Amino acid sequence: MIETPGILVTILSFVLVIGPLVFVHEMGHYVAGRIFGVKADAFSIGFGREIAGFTDRRGTRWKFGWLPLGGYVKFAGDMNPASQPSADWLALPADERQQTFQAKTVWQRAIIVAAGPFVNFVVAILILAGFAMAYGDIRMPPVVGGTAPGSPAAQIGLQPGDRVTALGGRGIETFDDMMRYVRIHAGETIRVDAVRGTQAFTRDAVVATDVQRDRFGNEYRVGRLGIIGGKPIVVPVSLWEAPGVAVRRTGQIVSMMVETLGQVITGRRSVKELGGPLSIAKVSGEQMALGLDAYVFLIALVSINLGFINLLPVPMLDGGHLFFYAIEAVRRRPVEPQVQEWAFRGGLAAILALMLLVTFNDLGNFGLWKNLAGLIG
Repeated sequence: MIETPGILVTILSFVLVIGPLVFVHEMGHYVAGRIFGVKADAFSIGFGREIAGFTDRRGTRWKFGWLPLGGYVKFAGDMNPASQPSADWLALPADERQQTFQAKTVWQRAIIVAAGPFVNFVVAILILAGFAMAYGDIRMPPVVGGTAPGSPAAQIGLQPGDRVTALGGRGIETFDDMMRYVRIHAGETIRVDAVRGTQAFTRDAVVATDVQRDRFGNEYRVGRLGIIGGKPIVVPVSLWEAPGVAVRRTGQIVSMMVETLGQVITGRRSVKELGGPLSIAKVSGEQMALGLDAYVFLIALVSINLGFINLLPVPMLDGGHLFFYAIEAVRRRPVEPQVQEWAFRGGLAAILALMLLVTFNDLGNFGLWKNLAGLIG
């Protein structure tokens, strides 16, 4: 039986995920700017027309926009998308100009921009550290406990006791490493390196595709080798060990994101699998229905996603700004304003196109296009 959370639960859970994460992201920019003496004109959660807000004693307008899909900090003197000095900026009094973003050195600007994604990763690490302390660190060696009949593992002759050392040329240290790799390589032929006793051997296996369906009716296409693991070992994690475990898990999640993005770019994974805000809202409601643990873990995943996506070297994103600052640091002078202007226009066009694509995918996942096709037919 398919279960679906109500629309109100979905909307509430989405706002409770996105709102705080956007707030801490922008707060990272804001605090870093304050440290370097940059005045903030506005701090907004959401885009578009202001629906509520106030102005503090420093002159910063704190407000909520009607479209809760992001936010921004507008620093003093930030008069164009590329944050380049302009005639208006040069006309400012010297004391006011010193408090603007453009007046800061390239490394200070880079820290201010990088602070947003950095805080997102910190939030995720704190959450994952809490999970590690609460539930321990599950460790299972990559040793074959058995193979499912007819599975790829059985077909290539893996036997109980074999230790998998690498998949696709990538070293494997734990059973979880093996599962993470296999899940995102459905249908691909991979090299399996293993050791039996003291004898190393190599086999080529075609990863099976397993279509799974959860209780909400969502279908997932995941890879499967059919290796059955042994008994997991749960190791207690102390307060001092928790950050290290959390950082390692965050790194593993980011690694999967990088590889999955590479698969989409190279065509090995369909762009139809990309989701947007509507998918996040849907999953938020579902995870809230599953319980607090699942919901908080989703917050950590979304926070990592926000940090990762914002660091991509795409103009209009934080990573695009950092890319230009890196060029400026090497050249010892900024990239020409007109070049940055066109780059940011292109970046905006690319982001808008991506938003249209993922929204189209989201509506398709909700069954809209299938229902319309049925009505037309």
